Parts: sequence; structure tokens; C-alpha cells
Amino acid sequence: MNTSGFQRRTPPQSEEELLARANAITGMSFAQVASILGIHLPASSAAGKGWLGGALERLLGSSAGSKAEPDFVELGIELKTLPLKASYKPAESTFVTTLHLSSLNEQTWETSSCFAKLRRVLWFPVEGERSIPFSERRIGAPILWSPSPEEEGILSRDWQELTLMASTGRLEEIHAGLGEYLQIRPKAANNQALVLGYDATGQCIRTLPRGFYLRPSFTARILRTA
Repeated sequence: MNTSGFQRRTPPQSEEELLARANAITGMSFAQVASILGIHLPASSAAGKGWLGGALERLLGSSAGSKAEPDFVELGIELKTLPLKASYKPAESTFVTTLHLSSLNEQTWETSSCFAKLRRVLWFPVEGERSIPFSERRIGAPILWSPSPEEEGILSRDWQELTLMASTGRLEEIHAGLGEYLQIRPKAANNQALVLGYDATGQCIRTLPRGFYLRPSFTARILRTA
């Protein structure tokens, strides 16, 4: 396979250019992606959490210098991988962005990193069935998506309700059952990675870092309507 055209590129200048690059890697295995980039391939999805997303960003020319920005800054497009079960249903929730407790009171939905990450998304469905070796899993056809007005309304409502709880000392009351499309969940690998937060009395506490995630039921909806 000629891989010269797939080395890390300059950022795409248009949605059409980005989609052309994305379509060119449809059907590739994770092992092929690692070979093209000359990078280590993790042995499993557990060992390689986030590996594929980072590899695809390099392959497609992501220019994001900060995790608070969309991956393709000039186009305002975020890249997300979506592991699927054999039933073509999402295998897990999708991480969107970290919950920054220190700046919640300064944000609105429209100025939030959550909105910036979800305004325009390039989805890559990928094989996520555990029976398929990590190296042999393949990349599906990309989907360029933006939320409909109805979907954005629900995402905005979820974000506002959840951030209100988090910013008024009710962080410990938040659980994964809250939010129709968007949820807040702990994202630390262990209980030693703590951040500062506030309880209901305004006292500073140490708590688990959390992130915003899209529910599998919502990403399944995206697949159905693509």
C-alpha cells in the first residue's frame, strides 16, 4: 500500500477537503493506521484509550493546540470516534470535554467548550466488538454532523441543568442518570486524581474530576439519521 499521501498534513482548508481525507481512510484497520504514522499500536482498547482519536487527528491534519478547541480549528469541526457493537449500536458513551469547575459561572451554553465541541462533528464509526482484536478493527465511513435545532435545544437544557447543579455546590448529587442526551460522569482513572470543587455551603472540597459525555442512545440516533 502506498502510504506517502497519508503522512501528517497541513490542516484541511474546507469541509470538502477534510471529508475527502476522511473517506480515504474508510475501511483501514487500526494496524494500518499505526503503520502509516509509524507509531506504537496498543494491544487492546483498554491499553489504548484515546489512541485512535489521536492517530486520526494526526492523519487528517488536526491543528488544535488546546483541548478546549475543536480538533480542526479553522473549520470549527471536532473529530470523534464511535466504537460500535456487532449490532451497529454504540458500545459506550462518548466523551465530549472536561468539566472545568473553576470557570462554570463565567460560561453560557454558547460560550462553553461543550458547545464548541458539538457544533460540528466528524464522526468515525469503528468496530468496537471485544471479540475483534484491537489491531484488526476497522474504520467505518465518516459522518459529518451538526445537531438539529431540536437536538441542540435538548443539549443546551441538559448542559444548563447540570452546570447549575455543579456550580451551586450540588456536584456530589450529580449522577449518570441525569440529562437526556448529555451527562456528567467521573473521568479519573483512580480515586487519587482529585480536583478542587465546592460543597453546598461554599466550602472548598476535593472531588473526582468529571467530564461531559453523550449517551449511547443519542449517538445511536445520530447513526440512524445520518
